[in-house]
Amino acid sequence: MSSECPVVGKNSWPELVGTNGDYAASVIERENSRVDAVVILQGSPATTDIRCDRVRVWVNRNRIVVQVPIVG
Repeated sequence: MSSECPVVGKNSWPELVGTNGDYAASVIERENSRVDAVVILQGSPATTDIRCDRVRVWVNRNRIVVQVPIVG
């Protein structure tokens, strides 16, 4: 997904997998001020559109990040 967005600042955060989702969202927004990080429960419905100003932070029921957050 992130390949469809021009690279402006950091665009993926593999180091945040396994951390708390709210913490991850704050790190993402601090490291790339052009995006809004949205914490979403794994399995929840989500649109398939690509947005270069959004990072989805997928978490499990314990609010732990389960997927690498990327811009898109």
